[in-house]
Amino acid sequence: MHDVYEIHEEPATAQEQNFSSYLDGLNEGQLEAVETLDGPVLVLAGAGTGKTRVLTTRLAHLLNTAKAYPSQILAVTFTNKAASEMKERISHMMGGAPVEGWWLGTFHSLAARMLRRHADLVGLSSNFTILDPDDQVRLLKQLMEASGVDTKKWAPKAMISFIDRWKDRGLIPSQIDPHEVSELAEGKLPDLYKRYQERLRAVNACDFGDLLLHMITILKNPAHQNVLEEYHRRFRYILVDEYQDTNVAQYLWLRLLAQGTGNICCVGDDDQSIYGWRGAEVGNILKFGEDFEGAKIVRLEQNYRSTNNILKAADSVIKNNTTRLGKTLWSEQGDGEQIRVCGLWDGEAEARWVGEEIEDLQRGGASLNQIAVLVRTGFQTREFEERFLKLGLSYKVIGGPRFYERLEIRDALAYMRVIVQKNDDLALERIINTPKRGIGNTTVQTLYAHARAKNISLSEAVIDLTQTEELRAKMRGTLMKLMDDFERWRSMLETMNHAELAAQVLEDSGYMQMWKEDKTPEAPGRIENLKELISGMQDYDSLPEFLEHVALVLENQDSSEGEFVTLMTLHGAKGLEFDYVFLPGWEEGLFPSQKSMDENGTKGLEEERRLAYVGITRARKKAFISYASSRRIYGNWVNAIPSRFVDELPPETIETVSQSGMVQTGRSRHWDSSGFQAKSKPAAASSWDKKVQSSDGTVFARGDRVFHNKFGYGKILNIDGHKLDIAFEKSGKKRVMDSFVEKA
Repeated sequence: MHDVYEIHEEPATAQEQNFSSYLDGLNEGQLEAVETLDGPVLVLAGAGTGKTRVLTTRLAHLLNTAKAYPSQILAVTFTNKAASEMKERISHMMGGAPVEGWWLGTFHSLAARMLRRHADLVGLSSNFTILDPDDQVRLLKQLMEASGVDTKKWAPKAMISFIDRWKDRGLIPSQIDPHEVSELAEGKLPDLYKRYQERLRAVNACDFGDLLLHMITILKNPAHQNVLEEYHRRFRYILVDEYQDTNVAQYLWLRLLAQGTGNICCVGDDDQSIYGWRGAEVGNILKFGEDFEGAKIVRLEQNYRSTNNILKAADSVIKNNTTRLGKTLWSEQGDGEQIRVCGLWDGEAEARWVGEEIEDLQRGGASLNQIAVLVRTGFQTREFEERFLKLGLSYKVIGGPRFYERLEIRDALAYMRVIVQKNDDLALERIINTPKRGIGNTTVQTLYAHARAKNISLSEAVIDLTQTEELRAKMRGTLMKLMDDFERWRSMLETMNHAELAAQVLEDSGYMQMWKEDKTPEAPGRIENLKELISGMQDYDSLPEFLEHVALVLENQDSSEGEFVTLMTLHGAKGLEFDYVFLPGWEEGLFPSQKSMDENGTKGLEEERRLAYVGITRARKKAFISYASSRRIYGNWVNAIPSRFVDELPPETIETVSQSGMVQTGRSRHWDSSGFQAKSKPAAASSWDKKVQSSDGTVFARGDRVFHNKFGYGKILNIDGHKLDIAFEKSGKKRVMDSFVEKA
């Protein structure tokens, strides 16, 4: 029998509180969201509309109107920081009263608190251990090895990510369809998931996904109806922040708890749901009205952050999404400056332009702390970092290390260093067993001991010990092959371009393949960064020159004091704001991401558009958008066309500029060999043209067979202005400019 909660707090009375002190200053929408206390409420809080104030004021209002005791309110946030800030704000509103006994925290912390009380119902003790990610990987690896699964081919870390995703979807082992994942871990992953869960119970442990999954299992079980009823009695009101970012398990947990009183208030913005790749389900917020009968939707549309030109531009882009509830942001701050949209020849020119604009802002009195460069993907930071270093602009990379400090870049550079300087012991030690070659610490220590005794380098020690029998025969063979590889690569450096050699080294060594086989979410980004590293090498005459440049870059570390330009990805920027925001790389395939569209279709495109919306609305005073005619991606020059999001910007909110030599008319543009030209008319996002005449007079029509130098032969499916959607015979469906194809 589980303990029955007792309530000891004395409720505050309306007479004891001064309502006007915390309700003053709320606009009409905010006041409605605060005062609509009973029944299901969805607060659609647009960017910069004061949602945090609404949440905290609503909590204070529940207490001040004696609707509930603190312990009768369940308030859920996504981060511990948000929970802490909310407690501080509420305490301040309540006249400094301590915030104690509250059920206020993250999904996982609140679920863990519940599970400690009911652990025995899922075969655990209340003092269960919560495994960290490393413990998870080690445990699964043990089970995989016991099942005869090759852990080199099927990385345990990658397999754990699949199990984590199942838990995010609220799926227990018996609900996994083995046919859907028959190719994973030799078809054994569903069984491994089952054994993994059994092993966790045996050692009285769970992982983070279990905290919610176990509670959902308990609350759904008719045999434990008393537990669900207990929480229904306890929680009179439920508040949820960032509802658009909830996954399926979080949604199920909330639904079960809200079945009691039905007094659930969710705050979120469907237009800012950008984490689908990590399990967030935008459908949760879109179907709120269906899930909770009689739900009231309150829209917060008055923005306190940005000017109207910024808001109109963001609204014009996001309204092209079909799966949204809809709202229109506005501001009392006036129109402000137009968004500056710039077309440039290439990525290097784009970095120069951004640097010059930042210097102009700085000369005008702007603080570097209020300037951000937001990129779609991590590899884009390299060119900006290089440019900022040349200009002496202090910057910081948020959400990860600087480009040359990233793990995969350090590894790749270590290979290059050993090629150039075979006695570089630190570099060789770093990659001697990366990727895995079976060379353990014991072997490395043996090599170092010999090197010290003979006063020689690690490489020379390796060569010495491969000629004797101190090491096992298999180990000697492995080390000898590695040394032979380095000698071969050194000889190739004399006749081969150093960037091409770097690409071959990463392939020959198995390092690139290691990341290709890694199924963790970080792996694709690491591969992109490695390809960008190779691309960057082409700017230098030799490998030694490039390595010297990198050494100087790494030496040039800014202190933590002073002002910095912020450089980060769009995903990392959500929730932040800056006076001036630069949004580079707005080109088809880069943004929106071709990978996202290929994998998720329209759903992927709409999430990319929400990402554009988030990027624009980070700006308070001015936004800058840029794109290039051509961009060197992964060492290859790619002809680029402006992102469709550029065409979705309203002409009255933007000013267009271009690099010297470009031709520009109108707002809808495309590139050809001579610069940029106007399309005859803007193409609506949902309509298609039947024909188009290119700059050389060629008329293309749907169904025409054409040839592209890179993609080969294909058939035109659709025409959007001068952009052609073509089904290529060998390359699949691509969107290209008409000026880059010819009739076949």
